[in-house]
Amino acid sequence: MTIYRLPPEPVFPPPGHAEPDGLLAVGGDLSPERLLEAYRLGIFPWYSDGEPICWWSPDPRFTLLPHELHVSQRLNRVIRSERYTIRYDTMFDAVIEYCATTPRPGQDGTWITPAMRVAYSQLHSLGIAHSIESWHGGKLVGGLYGIAVGGTFFGESMFTHQADASKVTFVTLVRQLQMWDFDLFDCQVTTEHLSRFGARGLPRSEFLEQLQHSVNRPDCWGGPITSP
Repeated sequence: MTIYRLPPEPVFPPPGHAEPDGLLAVGGDLSPERLLEAYRLGIFPWYSDGEPICWWSPDPRFTLLPHELHVSQRLNRVIRSERYTIRYDTMFDAVIEYCATTPRPGQDGTWITPAMRVAYSQLHSLGIAHSIESWHGGKLVGGLYGIAVGGTFFGESMFTHQADASKVTFVTLVRQLQMWDFDLFDCQVTTEHLSRFGARGLPRSEFLEQLQHSVNRPDCWGGPITSP
């Protein structure tokens, strides 16, 4: 079993060298330079507070191709009802805080450590990390955040405080990514929830091949996302 220890410089071993469970390396930091390099290579951090930073490249890689989005008739009716107003990048720090603190069935604690919150807030200030938010009655009730590089959106986490709020946020974002000609929505690891929207596992080699082309495109993120 070979797990790489990262040097002070923001460099990584080839992601194809990851262990069967996806673990590639430990150590390093969460500087914007290292995080951006990681995402461009198809690597992401995932660890618990008090542990060394762990870097992952799973095989298969759970991915949604935006044009393969599937939305149920019921959810489409919710979206058309305009129950929720969608905004973007108005409450990034609140979104990541809610993602870290909202209880989830079967999950004890969070991988979104205080250091992670600071790091992704820095990426947000650089225009790389974004929040997409569902609002109802003047309150933030659902949302997600992630990283946009070239033609790929790397989804990090989502939360909901009202029925369907995060689902409406997710669908609105993916439909907007379709309009902006994004190639990939990286879901990282398999979840039954996102599989219902059409996400599927891609062999890591296939994902990395598509990613290399996608992240080297001019940035596709196009600006404000409006309500459905």
